[in-house]
Amino acid sequence: MKAVLTRVAHAEVTVEGEVVGSIDDGVLALIGVARDDDSSDVAVMERKIAELRILDGEVSCADADAPVLAVSQFTLQGRTAKGRRPSWSDAAPGEAAEPLIAEVVSHLRARGLTVEEGRFGAHMKVSSVNDGPFTVLVDTRGQ
Repeated sequence: MKAVLTRVAHAEVTVEGEVVGSIDDGVLALIGVARDDDSSDVAVMERKIAELRILDGEVSCADADAPVLAVSQFTLQGRTAKGRRPSWSDAAPGEAAEPLIAEVVSHLRARGLTVEEGRFGAHMKVSSVNDGPFTVLVDTRGQ
């Protein structure tokens, strides 16, 4: 499982003109699920999103009670080593990825964090105002 975590002053997701998720002063988490990811990857990802000290003052979302906007992003699993067209063969199919994304969100909420979401499988417009800017990559396989 891979994620791009960005500290944001504001972020929102719109689907067909409707805002489906919006946060202020928190973390935008774009999350991509790989074919071989499982609940152990969920546990690592949830912990990283909640506990990485990437907010202003070197605090985490858990420390600051900051919100998270979680958005599924299968394209993070794209491979670009060959040619000009990315390969999506490492990305989990939707029926496998959706429950793992939902599990990450569920675990974050169980910690007491406020979590807004995109809409899985929808054509989403994601906008953000980066704070810093500050962006990190997380790979549950340590790569």
